[in-house]
Amino acid sequence: MKTKAESKFSVFSFQFSVLNLTIMALKIKFGTDGWRAIIAKEFTVDNVARVTEATGIWLKKNYENPTVFVGHDCRFAGELFMETAVKVFIAQGIPVKMSRGFVSTPMISLAAYQFGCQIGVDLTASHNPASYNGYKLKADFGGPLAPEHVQEVEDIIPEVCSIDFENISIEEAMAAGKVEVIDIETLYVEHVKKNFDLEAIEKSGMRLVYDAMYGAGQRVMPRILPNVELLHCDPNPSFMGQAPEPIAKNLKELEAYLTANEGVYCALATDGDADRIGLYNGKGEFIDSHHIILLLIHYMVKYKKMTGKVAIAFSVTPRVYKMCEHYGLEVTTTKIGFKEIATIMVKEDVLLGGEESGGIAVKGHIPERDGIWMGLIIWEFMAKSGKSLDELIEEVYDIVGPFKFERSDLHITEEMKQNIIANCKADNYKAFGDYEVKEVKTIDGFKYFFDENRWMMIRPSGTEPVLRTYAEAPTLEEVRKILKMTEETICK
Repeated sequence: MKTKAESKFSVFSFQFSVLNLTIMALKIKFGTDGWRAIIAKEFTVDNVARVTEATGIWLKKNYENPTVFVGHDCRFAGELFMETAVKVFIAQGIPVKMSRGFVSTPMISLAAYQFGCQIGVDLTASHNPASYNGYKLKADFGGPLAPEHVQEVEDIIPEVCSIDFENISIEEAMAAGKVEVIDIETLYVEHVKKNFDLEAIEKSGMRLVYDAMYGAGQRVMPRILPNVELLHCDPNPSFMGQAPEPIAKNLKELEAYLTANEGVYCALATDGDADRIGLYNGKGEFIDSHHIILLLIHYMVKYKKMTGKVAIAFSVTPRVYKMCEHYGLEVTTTKIGFKEIATIMVKEDVLLGGEESGGIAVKGHIPERDGIWMGLIIWEFMAKSGKSLDELIEEVYDIVGPFKFERSDLHITEEMKQNIIANCKADNYKAFGDYEVKEVKTIDGFKYFFDENRWMMIRPSGTEPVLRTYAEAPTLEEVRKILKMTEETICK
């Protein structure tokens, strides 16, 4: 028979074993764009330290004297998580360059490239709701770390961080020359000034609006174009309860502002870390990323006489192929996740790389998504051509034909989501309501073609617990009909 002490020890051992199993079960996985998790649940100081220790191990294994750039966006406790990463790198003997205060993802990528850092670490959850934070890895070329290298880092994340980072002083490390603070916002502003005719935009007389969605672009736009009208350009880690993703359903306040204020030419919105773009015309109508991608290709080739390959994610409109055929450009379609596109941009002569979700990069800048940069190209196009956004879109339609697009995010149970994906894999969907499937493509997700002007796609998100459906057709009314029939078919 056990004594009281032995019984207590047994209970303690059991509790410790359960705790240990729980820790072991917490597998940190990187999605299509970094690791993201809910703050104080999975996204904790200890877990950030674990990921950082793995990043440092990977750096020292692959580079002789690596350096790293670290920054954070506007989210809750961003500075705390950034300082955690900085302390772990210091303990590993890796020199750190860092920002003070929030910065955008493109700023961190640009800084990593310009300062010769082997890795950029960005503490951000991009467009996810305020309850999330995340950890993005940027490569020395100024874009997302290649998928195979991200996997290498993920594979060596320890069960528990072995470094006593709590007792490390960043101030002492700065005094010792191990940490350097750099103003990368000014670095970015100067880079913009060298690459755009900002004077042409300012003198055009166009009334322009910028909505930062309370994100990391809020300080930089007034420095670039002081006369732009601003919305949601103040710090608010809650994002006022709205996920900072620049899509139409999340930009109702911007839409209302445009309809209430006549004379606006164009409005630009960017997400939480300012790497994604949303766009509106002067009438308050949302312009999706497919149209933006086509506009950028049209401007850069026809007006700026630029050349190069085009790389698009699987969810982008196939009309890009028609545009590129018109201009004699090669097109490559990749899996979803900008790191897939960036890998091509580094190796080949790429004019533009773009995603349906608003992430676009172009030649002449870093191989990184940049919502502000893309917006400035559109505004420069308008200023130099003297045409409205709608008139420029008509030029695009003259080449590829008119079309509309919309995406619907279905918040359904995991069981239902897995059942739908299983049906897709088994090729069980032959029609969606009135729309008979003529062809299916499966590069990443399931893209169902009904004819040359109509298609629909199903794909689970790689960063959020949702199932996405996408559709394109000649009119918005028909797009919504396709999405409705799709939901009725797959969720019954």
